[in-house]
This record gives sequence, structure tokens and C-alpha cells, in this order.
Amino acid sequence: MLTQKLVECVPNISEGRDREKIDEIVAAAAAVGGVEVLDVDPGIETNRTVITLLGSPEVIAEGAFQLIRRASELIDMSKHQGAHARHGATDVCPFVPVSGVSMEDCVEIARGLGERVGSELNFPVFLYENAALRDERRSLADVRKGEYEALAEKLSDPNWAPDHGPAKFLPRTGVVTIGAREFLIAYNINLNTKNKSQANDLAMEIREKGRAVRVEQKTPYYSSGRLLRYSPASGIWPSAISTAVFATSDDLDKHYQEEGTTLAEELEFHGQAIGSIEGEFVMKRGRFEHCRAVGWVIPEYGRAQISINLTNFHVTNMHDVLEECRRMATKRGLVVTGSEVVGLVPFEAMREAGEYYLREQGSSAGAPVIDLMNTAVQSLGLADLGDFSIDKSVLGLPKVGGNLTSMGVSSFTDEVSRDSAAPGGGSIAALVGSLGAALAAMVCSITHGKKKYRKRRARMEEISIEAQRIKDQLIIAVDADTDAFNVVLEAMGLPQETDQEKCARAEAIREGYKQATRVPLDTARLCLEAMKLALIAAEDGLPAGVTDAGVAGLVSRAGLEGAIYNVRVNLPEVGDEEWVGKVQSQIDRLLEEAESISRSIRSHVEEELHV
Repeated sequence: MLTQKLVECVPNISEGRDREKIDEIVAAAAAVGGVEVLDVDPGIETNRTVITLLGSPEVIAEGAFQLIRRASELIDMSKHQGAHARHGATDVCPFVPVSGVSMEDCVEIARGLGERVGSELNFPVFLYENAALRDERRSLADVRKGEYEALAEKLSDPNWAPDHGPAKFLPRTGVVTIGAREFLIAYNINLNTKNKSQANDLAMEIREKGRAVRVEQKTPYYSSGRLLRYSPASGIWPSAISTAVFATSDDLDKHYQEEGTTLAEELEFHGQAIGSIEGEFVMKRGRFEHCRAVGWVIPEYGRAQISINLTNFHVTNMHDVLEECRRMATKRGLVVTGSEVVGLVPFEAMREAGEYYLREQGSSAGAPVIDLMNTAVQSLGLADLGDFSIDKSVLGLPKVGGNLTSMGVSSFTDEVSRDSAAPGGGSIAALVGSLGAALAAMVCSITHGKKKYRKRRARMEEISIEAQRIKDQLIIAVDADTDAFNVVLEAMGLPQETDQEKCARAEAIREGYKQATRVPLDTARLCLEAMKLALIAAEDGLPAGVTDAGVAGLVSRAGLEGAIYNVRVNLPEVGDEEWVGKVQSQIDRLLEEAESISRSIRSHVEEELHV
């Protein structure tokens, strides 16, 4: 598949001063095959280290478990002192979806790890955020309230029985808090000023928490206005939304209900109470949810920044806050010179940004991955303060090119021509299928850009995005087909001295042939999808591109039939009649549908050519 399944895990351990201990704890996670250590960030003052791990769902929980085990052996919480809130040797251990996995997947991983830590290590475990089993434990601050010093009393309270493990205080280990949350993007917006208050003025507008309401601004800066306060005793109930003043709380509440909220909800959001509101500032929400922001000055950059944490980029992404800051900055005589990502950024966040800016330009978002990434980098100004490496900084970036497809055309053709069984027909079938999908994407993208076909823009963009996806999956299949055949060759090389070895070798060969069958069967399915897209391109694309759509259909069908040849040649070696029968039925359906689509494409091409 195009999207690799990746999960980020960010354990925070209560040790930030002893580098030898930190390294041993990190090494325990790194020793698990497939777990990559992306970052280790110790803090001396906090006496805490933030560790960033990356891996597939199959291995990431094991890496986290081994880290938790080793941390419990090396860290003694009874002697711990630090500036950061904490209540365990491994204080928190959240799982974050990066690519190809859902939040539900991360919740399952977190809860499974919690159960294992509780049962195998016999530690008390709390689950928080999306993995929480109780609503009152979603907030980490609530779960960690009182910190380590409150644990003995807390764990004796039935209301605070752990989600897993014993309800007893372990002085050395404390508790482990495991959760699942969205990716946090640390993102800074750069301004052409050294004035912190100017940056903070913008930050307070965009942050979810918001700010106090002001009216009658004397300058474009919000802080130049007069603050509004509640005065129930004088019949003054100002609206945070419209700044209109109402005589009673009921009147204000009716106004808020018309705006989709209530007075109680707004006061609660800002930590205010209606019974003690006299003289309090009227507070308003900021412009973006899941956005924390503050203004600061970075001396080494010689400018101010808006420092932002985006805690759910699916709701508020980088381009959302950047464009709003650009608009507000212009009104204040400021210039946004660019922005920067601190640490890593998910591929999906960059993809969304790239698609947004392409659409703003009037271009199709159905572009190759590298074009989407470059558009995002340039439009967000991520190279303003230094180089931005797409390969190093974008987490979950799809890896499309393999050993074969990374070659030049001439070198690849030479490799195919050599006296080796692979790469062979299966790889070539995938390659020509990818070219068919690429041609379909091209026709739709060109059509998207023509004013005459503006009513078809949305449909053309949708098809070109899908064609890019199919193209990339077929490119992956070029190498996958060769790799699958190598599994068969490896199985054939297994020892066969004893009867047991012979049986094991025979079974490995059968499984190898099944895998060697699945890959070209997937290629055939993808080629059929490419044919369907070619048909839409022929039907709805601009007439000048109909022959390109026709070629797309031809090569995609060639890829399909070539892939099916490779399926059929492997079937006699599988030795599983029921399995072979199901595959044969799928082949028949694929060929039947391909023939029907081919006729339709040919008909459209011939009709256009004979006009």
C-alpha cells in the first residue's frame, strides 16, 4: 500500500540529568526490531526526558513496554526532584497516529499496553486522553493532580482505583499513565518585528483560549481598546460575541443561544462563575480550536515569533493559522516572513497544506506527492530561517520508489533484459499500469485548468487525486513483484535433509507461491481501477486529451492482463484447490470487466477521431 502504517510513541521519563541512565532506557526500546528512536530531549531543570519513538503498530507497543520496564529498574521516584509535574518513573506514554492508522488503532494499542504493564510488571496504570476508560480521566492534569506525593492516599481511594494493575502505592515506580492522542505540531510564525507585544497581540487572537474583550480600539492593535467588564449590579451584561450590552443574564443567554452557545457554556469555558462575575472581564474565545499560542522574541533570529502548538491538525492546520496571521499582520503594518516547524510534522498535515495552496492557485490538488510537499514548504515559508528537509522532517512520508523504480529508464530496461528471472513480467505489468494511471491523472488535471470545463473541476480533481494514488501503489508493486518471487526462491533453497525439513520446505514454497500470486492479483485490480479512471478521462476530459486517455486505457489493460498471466502461472504450485478456485473466479471477473471498459474507451476515442 502507498501509506505505511506508523505510530509515534512519546514516553516521558522522570530522569533528565543522568545521561547514562537515559541512554540505557532508550536502548531498551531501540533493541526492539522495527522501532526507530527519532529524538531524545532531556531537561536538567525538569529532571525529565521526552523520548520520541516511531514504528508500526505491531512493534511500537513492545518498544514502549521494554522502555517502561527498564525505566522502573533505573529510576527511583522516592528520590526524584524536578520542576515538571510527575507521578511515575515512566510518567506518561502516549501513542499518536502518524500514517495509515486511526485514533481507534492507537487507543487499542494503548489499552493493550496498559493491561500488559499492569499484569506482567504489576504496576498501577491509568489510561488517559482518548484511551481513557472513564470520562473523568481523559485530562492528564486531572489524573496527575497531586503528583507523586499524593499517590499513597489517592490509590487508597476506590474512586481512583487504577485501570490496570494493583491499587497500591509503589514508592520506587509510582504509576504509569498511558494514552492515545493526536499529533502535536510545534509551529512558529515569523514576523518582521522584534516587539514581543505585537506578536502576542496576534497570538491571543488565534489561540483557542482567547482573550479579554475590548472595544473602541484606537489603533489596529487590539490592546489599544477599552476592556469590557460584567456589572450585574448595574444591569450590564456585555456579549463576548457582538459586544452588545444586555440588561439581564437571561437576555444575554438568549443572544448566545441564537449564536449556537449559552452563557453557562461561555463562562465555564473561561473558568468563570455567574455568581461571582461582578467586575470580571468579558472573555471571548479565540479564532481556532486546538490551538495554543503565545508571542515571544528569539534573539538569535533577531525577530519575534508567534509560538503555536496545534494539538489536532485535522481541525486546525498550519495553513489555517498562517493565513489568518497574514491577514491580521497586514492590518497592523506587519509582515509574516515565513514559518518554521519545530521537530517533525505529519505527512497528512503537509499534504492538506499543499492541496489547500494548489486550490487557492486554481490548480488541481491531484498532483504527485513531491509536488504537494514542495508547494506546502514554499507556501508556508518553511525555509525562512533555515533549510527544511522534506525527507527528514515529514513523518510518514510515503516511500514510493524502490530499488528498481529508483533507477533511470535506461538502467531499468537494461536490468529487465539481463539473464535473471526477476524483474520480469509482473514488474513490467505494474509499471505499465502506473503509466496508465499517470496519463489519466494528466488528462484530468489539464481539463481542470481549462475555464471552458470549470463545471467539471471538482470531478476532474477528484479523479486526478485517485489516479495519483493508484499510480503510486502500482509503482510500489514494481519492486513488490520481484520481492515476492524472491520469497519463492528463498523457500526453494531451504534444507531438505530430513522428512521434517522436507515438509517445512514444501509448506514454505506453497506459501511463497501464494504471496507471489497475491502481488500480481493486486496489480491486476489496481490496473482495472486505472482503466476506470481512463474511461472517465475519455468521457469527460477535454477532447484534445482523448487519445492520451485511450493510451491510458490500453496500457492499463496490458498491465492487467500481464499481471493475470503471472497469477495463473503460479496457481498450479499452490496446492490449495479451494484457494485457487477463489482466485480463478476473481480473474474471470477482472477480465470480463476489463473487456467492457476497453470497448467503452475505444468507442469514445474512435468517435472523437472521426469527428
